[in-house]
Amino acid sequence: MPVVKPATIRTMLTIATSHRWPTRQLDVSNAFLHGHLQEHVFYQQPPGFIDATCTNAVCLLDKLLYGLRQAPRAWFNRFATFVIGIGFMPMRSDSLLFVLCHGNNIAYLLLYIDDIVFTGSNTTLLQQIVDRLRREFAVKYLSELSFFLGIDVKCDATSFHLSQHRYAEDILDRAGMTNCKPATTPFDAKGKLSADGTKIDDAKAYRSLAGALQYLMITRLDLAFVVQQACLHMHDPRAPHQALLKRILWYIHGTSHLGLHLQASAELSVTAYSDADWEGCPDTQRSTSGFCVFLGDALVSWSSKRQPTVSRSSAEAEYRTVANAAAECIWLRQLLGELGCGISKATIACGDNVSAVYMSTNPVHHKRTTHIELDIHFVRERIQVGELRVLHVPTGEQYADVITKGLLTSTFEAFQTNLCVVPMATTP
Repeated sequence: MPVVKPATIRTMLTIATSHRWPTRQLDVSNAFLHGHLQEHVFYQQPPGFIDATCTNAVCLLDKLLYGLRQAPRAWFNRFATFVIGIGFMPMRSDSLLFVLCHGNNIAYLLLYIDDIVFTGSNTTLLQQIVDRLRREFAVKYLSELSFFLGIDVKCDATSFHLSQHRYAEDILDRAGMTNCKPATTPFDAKGKLSADGTKIDDAKAYRSLAGALQYLMITRLDLAFVVQQACLHMHDPRAPHQALLKRILWYIHGTSHLGLHLQASAELSVTAYSDADWEGCPDTQRSTSGFCVFLGDALVSWSSKRQPTVSRSSAEAEYRTVANAAAECIWLRQLLGELGCGISKATIACGDNVSAVYMSTNPVHHKRTTHIELDIHFVRERIQVGELRVLHVPTGEQYADVITKGLLTSTFEAFQTNLCVVPMATTP
């Protein structure tokens, strides 16, 4: 079964609050049991119900059961077939997002396994959708969107605030660190994490916690870089990696009240910030790429990832990141177009490396750039068709630094606010 992109969820909510649309949620009871089985599946007779006259016989499954590999796919096919039959269209940009156009009204429906979130321009149309779903599936109507995928959602007339406070507290409780001393930042500003060090005793616990932290990044961009660093060493965790994991948990303990603020915007323009930490890995000399994408005033997408190859200059590392950010922006523009919110203005991509900015517009190929020619052609093509503009910003305004390297506390906290990671109390 496909899984919805977190950026799709944030984009849909940003559009909803910008247009002052009501947002609703549903829960499908025993979702996988609604699917239709297409294959012949045999299973052993269950304990306690074995036919004494045919002990070697097997059963032919008539309906889907939880635990079958076919169940998620069959449920999605059943649901998609039904909603398409009542007028919805699946999006090419994300197959779990459906759009219904009914006259001058429009509705969006998002499916995540058995949870449904939908919004639209007309309350009557939303109620009609609920009624149709109730007649087809065992659906529980949960009214206003308030808790979805482990995320607490607080909404007012002009914004959504997404928080995973309860999930963060669960992680701290699992790690036995509910009473630890909080840290102001999740990573040392001068630190470089190496693969060297003494092996830890419980590598399984390390992997469990590091994996759990990945889900917390749905609303916490400020954790993207450090969690990425911790997960790079899940295969062979050492003492420094264990120390980093503890530092992350200390930071979470002091900031579990923070969440992502999605602010309504009068104009839904796309702006991206990209940055790279050249030779950030002391072992492989590979760089770390990071970008964040705003839809209006709301942060909807971000990424922090180690580059797959070694870059021979800082300009090359930065330009690869620009190309990654451009690809994400193109995807977002396509999604917005399918949602009826097409953008005519060019996307602004901001970077603090002058050489990378010049390379995006300079038609002359230099020897030092021929090995990244694919990325160069990709970005320049987007610039030529008017979809992208690459601009320079001072390092002090490069918000993507948060997801590529450790920062001083003052800089980290300033960027944190600019990136919409704020406590609920400070939201308007």
